[in-house]
Amino acid sequence: MSVLFLWYPRCSTCQKAKKWLDEHHIEYETRDIKENRPGEGELKAWYEKSGLELKRFFNTSGLVYKSMNLKEKLPQLSEEEALALLATDGMLVKRPLLIAENGILAGFREAAYQELLG
Repeated sequence: MSVLFLWYPRCSTCQKAKKWLDEHHIEYETRDIKENRPGEGELKAWYEKSGLELKRFFNTSGLVYKSMNLKEKLPQLSEEEALALLATDGMLVKRPLLIAENGILAGFREAAYQELLG
């Protein structure tokens, strides 16, 4: 199984998720979400495959999200505008982002990782 793990190494939640992957012997490729942010095309494909609301891909607790006042702006944006905005800064993207052949997860919940990868 091919797994892509997008993370920010200084994020404690990302560190917990990575530890979980290591403890469960899941092979994965890491990608620093800040240094190598996902492009608009990747985000669109992942969003469509995930079945999640687009808002779930935003890091709503992040400083960039808050400084841009996106809580008020996001509902007025079209899907294309929101995806384009998301692609401008890796720190806007919810992390960790786990891309697997059989599903996509935004954030880390042990039960969801277990269900998808276990």
